Amino acid sequence: MNGVTNPMSGRTEIIENARLVLADHVETGWLAMAEGRIAEIGSGRAPERGLDLHGDFLIPGLVELHTDHLESHYAPRPGVRWHPLGSVLAYDAQMAASGITTVFDSLRAGSDPDGSGLGPELEALAAAIAEARAQGLLRVEHRTHLRCELPSTDVIDTVEAFVARYAVGLISLMDHTPGQRQFRDIAKYYQYAGRSGRSLEAIQAGTALKIEQGRALNSVNRPALVALAQGRGIPLASHDDTTLDDVALSQSERVALAEFPTTREAAEASHQAGITVMMGAPNLIRGGSHSGNVAALDLAEAGLLHILSSDYVPASLLMAAFQMPERVPGIDLSAALATVTVNPARATGLDDRGRIGIGLRADLVRVRLAQQGIPVVRQVWRAGERVV
Repeated sequence: MNGVTNPMSGRTEIIENARLVLADHVETGWLAMAEGRIAEIGSGRAPERGLDLHGDFLIPGLVELHTDHLESHYAPRPGVRWHPLGSVLAYDAQMAASGITTVFDSLRAGSDPDGSGLGPELEALAAAIAEARAQGLLRVEHRTHLRCELPSTDVIDTVEAFVARYAVGLISLMDHTPGQRQFRDIAKYYQYAGRSGRSLEAIQAGTALKIEQGRALNSVNRPALVALAQGRGIPLASHDDTTLDDVALSQSERVALAEFPTTREAAEASHQAGITVMMGAPNLIRGGSHSGNVAALDLAEAGLLHILSSDYVPASLLMAAFQMPERVPGIDLSAALATVTVNPARATGLDDRGRIGIGLRADLVRVRLAQQGIPVVRQVWRAGERVV
């Protein structure tokens, strides 16, 4: 890097003495931000004094495509609903503190036959996000990922009403019918469903209803949602593809993203079909899936892992990226961070972020390594504005 590479205008902020994680290497240097963009990058000593990072890492802001955490703030206990705006603000602060500067809020569309799920309450959360944005209260940029429950009687009506009012950046096609995909093992499904606090008898009754209705509802709802997404130019994700037939269906539907394929066979087929493969960061950190499915680490070692999501632990995104070079031969820090920055950005058409580069958005995170190599977020900038 050779000092000034782009003229600056307006107020300029310099960050110096940083370990810059660039697209293909890490280099000690400095960076200047102006008007929300990265204006200059240089190696070595900065041309003038700025914020001294004392050798901490400076990385692109993380881009999160799938996090279940907003619902956990809004519905922290069975039958409990928290204040929608308060839930959004607490969730937003948690995203920022995790180094995430762009988040696709995962909102479930469609009620489960057993009465679980938020159903039409997702509108309350969407309205709260819009209100927080209008008041300038949000630390990170929020976009919408509609997680559409295919075996649901109200999913089409819910999605049609939602997209008429709100912008949607990603639609995922999900079928959580017990006995297939994520929950091929019914015992694992009962264990998962037990978190709701319902009795085993109630869970078993709901399971029977889900199995009975699942196939018929899926056959109607899936093509309708595919047509809706394609008609509006919304990228599609297919959730928990398991078999070659699942992947072939996704390919025929022009699905862009394979969300958490449950088998290596499905991940390989998706990769060969040009479908981006996303896995959960908790899966990688733990060394395996909590549902007994394929391990993210195995896919990373095979070159089949393109994107990580934090899934149910927001802090896992950064931790997994920093752990990956130690656990996967041939993957350095730049390549590992690409799975949580530039790759998810590109998969959803966001070409202005995800890398440290001249002219790109100044979405940046200062990271310090604590004991045992745990990455700690120290500061965060979104479009050049300090938010943490």
